[in-house]
Amino acid sequence: MDLNTVLEVRDARQHVPWRTGDAYLGGGTYLFSEPQPHLRRLVDLGRMGWEPVTRLPDGSLEIAATCTIAQLSRFAAEYPAPAAPLFEQCCRAFLASFKIWNMATVGGNLCNGLPAGPMISLTAALDGTCLLQAQDGSRRRVKVADFITGAGRKDLGEGELLRSVTLPARALTCRTAFRQVSLYGLGRSGALVIGTLDPLDGSLAVTVTAATVRPFRLWFPLPPTAGVLRGAIDRAVAGHEWFDDIHGLPAWRRHMALRLAEEIRSELTTRPPSPKEATR
Repeated sequence: MDLNTVLEVRDARQHVPWRTGDAYLGGGTYLFSEPQPHLRRLVDLGRMGWEPVTRLPDGSLEIAATCTIAQLSRFAAEYPAPAAPLFEQCCRAFLASFKIWNMATVGGNLCNGLPAGPMISLTAALDGTCLLQAQDGSRRRVKVADFITGAGRKDLGEGELLRSVTLPARALTCRTAFRQVSLYGLGRSGALVIGTLDPLDGSLAVTVTAATVRPFRLWFPLPPTAGVLRGAIDRAVAGHEWFDDIHGLPAWRRHMALRLAEEIRSELTTRPPSPKEATR
């Protein structure tokens, strides 16, 4: 779609002073999908030259905001970590064509803050931390689960930029389980639940997304019983925090999230790792 109110596109390397009507341009798959009458200028991140995915010395991963879904998928295919399959599962959770895959960015998916954003699901489930940079160059870090504050809302100041997301090394050693459901085939996620089982201390984390207005990551020092897990989700998610739109009513989303969470709990606590998982 033509953005006929945009008068200028500037290169982000030029350190353009922020002003009302500006927006950062990553892949542009959202910006150009619908009218943006409030925009007057785009600040293009496309030439920043950030490495899509960087392995840090401590074993953690830094994913640049400009990393595309296709780049992340290709990286995960060769990444020898127990949690690697989860990357591809979340990439495949996009309701998107191959063209979108090659343009849409991890940072754009997070900054849109949509409940069904699968990069939110991935990075929240793996205990990711956002690196945010203000206009004056100062930086701060915030957990992905706290960065998304509601449907389409995020903890991002005026002119502040999401630079990258870091996934800790320990989370990448976890066994994972993934469940997703939609109202219809190839539809937008109505509920997406991810479990991670820590091989070092046996702790279990269950992350609920898509069904809720923001991600909820619940951590248990020991795997809970079915009743404890269900109660924890119901206490964590208030009634108004179950998402409501044409892709699913709140009651259905809650029902499916609870069902998928129990499937994940059962899979991770009763099934031993497969030979492939054990050798990763």
